[in-house]
Amino acid sequence: MGSLVTIVEEFRDVLAAWSAELPGPELLPERLARACAASLRVDGAGLSMFFTADRRLPLGSSDEQSAVAERLQFTVGEGPCLSAHAAGRPLVADDAALQATWPVFNEELRARTAIRGIISLPLEDDLGGFGALDLFLTASGDVRRVGLADCLDVVHEVVTVFRATGQVSRQGDGPAWLDAPAAARRSLVWQAMGYLNAGLEITSADALAVLRAHAYTEGSDLDDVAARVLDGQVPLELLALDPGSPR
Repeated sequence: MGSLVTIVEEFRDVLAAWSAELPGPELLPERLARACAASLRVDGAGLSMFFTADRRLPLGSSDEQSAVAERLQFTVGEGPCLSAHAAGRPLVADDAALQATWPVFNEELRARTAIRGIISLPLEDDLGGFGALDLFLTASGDVRRVGLADCLDVVHEVVTVFRATGQVSRQGDGPAWLDAPAAARRSLVWQAMGYLNAGLEITSADALAVLRAHAYTEGSDLDDVAARVLDGQVPLELLALDPGSPR
């Protein structure tokens, strides 16, 4: 029990230390991600929330590489975090498992980051799974070094902190940490989907497929494509010609 208590205490200490440098309730997820990475001694961490199977909202990452890994999973529509959430259990994937199970995601991950191992853990409360914690490692074998019991103890702390935050967001429709910068960026995807719904007369599922196809084709991420669609930099006529567009 001593080692587990030490992990929790270290997590709390790091979280408190980051409060001065990253103040404000909207930056709570980033503080939590940094505390997760530091206390578990991994190379990066990211927190996300799920609304439906295809609505993943990034809340905060410990560093830019972790943020890129999250955006890649969402862009290609596969990865350990999505699978862990769907299965409702932790998933531990080294380099070989990433390549065998999520080959498209792994190809992009290897091209754009140094990450070679991922541990994904669902965030659960009384209502069931509502999000996930991703832990990223640059050495593939390190996924077996991180103790799962320690991870679950930290996950419990993360959920406890989320539940304890009662501040209301600027929109007044949820906790203030939903105003996180990464979440605001992801919301552009839902807006772009609505734009394609009307402009191309397609369903939301097809609109998401079109945006994903365009992002994959040009080697970009879905959030960036959505922002450029809304800015008029990517015309509807071009999207209608993408391979993922319904005929």
